[in-house]
Amino acid sequence: MAADTAEAVEMRGALARLRRVTGLPVAFGGLADPGGRLVRISELSGTATPALSALAVSSGSGLGGKAVALARPCTVSDYPVSRQISHEYDMAVATEGLRSVLAVPVVVRRRVRGVLYGALRTARPLGDRTLEAAVAAARDVEQALVVRDEARALIALAHEPGPAAGGAAWEEVREAHGALRALAPRVADPALRAEVLSVCDRLAEAADPAAGAAYDVGLAPREVDVLACVATGATNAAAAERLGLRPETVKGYLRSAMRRLGANTRLEAVVAARRAGLLP
Repeated sequence: MAADTAEAVEMRGALARLRRVTGLPVAFGGLADPGGRLVRISELSGTATPALSALAVSSGSGLGGKAVALARPCTVSDYPVSRQISHEYDMAVATEGLRSVLAVPVVVRRRVRGVLYGALRTARPLGDRTLEAAVAAARDVEQALVVRDEARALIALAHEPGPAAGGAAWEEVREAHGALRALAPRVADPALRAEVLSVCDRLAEAADPAAGAAYDVGLAPREVDVLACVATGATNAAAAERLGLRPETVKGYLRSAMRRLGANTRLEAVVAARRAGLLP
């Protein structure tokens, strides 16, 4: 069901945060179709009627459609009489009793992916702090969609027929593995995160499917994440930036991994992790 998709869950959470931070009584929103020309309202928070549910908002139409067309936030202080927007959706808005409304587009790589709305049932201007909070909520959704897009792209790359171990082509597999390991902790959707980690395991096993069977060192997930970055040639500082950690933390994970692997250098640790089937 659409309401149970990870994207919808992100949208729902953003709407709840928007109401909590701003005190707005009503928030709602939805995602755009692949062409970005139509947004269907799928998530409602604080509404008193189902009037807005499943409403299809076309680019350029109404307040949300204007936000989609311009790819920027838009507001009206009295929706029913505003001359700044078209009025295709007046009946649904009036049924819900909304007057002052804001609409903020969710934009990923210059493409509108959805719209967040916040509203009052009284006609008065919405302040800058309210608009800023709505923009911040939209940014949260954007970041979640970026992470999900990156994960899916890397998973698709990993599912392509791979090269034999060794050589320049295999380095691309190692780069994909390192990127996936770094991305996994940022994926909020448990199912997608599990798929990312599963693909990481498959990539690690691809070089030598029997490697890990005779050599179980039991590294912690973050230790493997750090080694996956190191394996691509990343410095501690670069690994820290990629993983969202402090350089000192990365150094600590690396030291721990080296100790567990019986390695004296970074390179020895990477080689030992590959023999253990932890890295491709």
